[in-house]
Amino acid sequence: MTTDKKEGWMTYMAITTVLIAVAATLSTFKGGGYSTRSLLNQTKASDQWAFFQSKSIKSYIYDLRKENLEIQIESLEKQKGNEAVLKKYRDMATDYGLKVKKYEQEKEAISKVATGFEQLQDESKIHSDKFGIGVIFLQISILLSSIATLSKKRFVWICGLSFGAIGILFFLDGFFLFM
Repeated sequence: MTTDKKEGWMTYMAITTVLIAVAATLSTFKGGGYSTRSLLNQTKASDQWAFFQSKSIKSYIYDLRKENLEIQIESLEKQKGNEAVLKKYRDMATDYGLKVKKYEQEKEAISKVATGFEQLQDESKIHSDKFGIGVIFLQISILLSSIATLSKKRFVWICGLSFGAIGILFFLDGFFLFM
């Protein structure tokens, strides 16, 4: 009679261990997927910030050119007979000013895109971290179930179930972020 009781709870232990192992496998898979997304979004954000920097450099160069032309215009305005050159310099300064304005607008749009990628990266990292914590608790649960099988100690299996429950909680939180 005692052997039947031990076999009865050991059957439940085997079933719960398999279910916990499945949850650990899925948690590892999903955590890796979110980790990859996080890295990919980090790369995309870095690319956008590099693009932002290139626009900043171009804007700065045109701004310097414009300032230089404005200084030359002031100098030429004091002299007479330079109207054609003055007009050309004013047109160029206006053109450079428009380019600076265009680059500043482009930088603003690029900044929004880069920030969006950074937010996606942060969100993916949170999901990945939750799945990772879940895997830790689920693996501890599997380990305790294995020890319970070898030692035939029901208490060790119940402790393993407690860790498994925590692991499953983090596994679910990896999907829904409720904690």
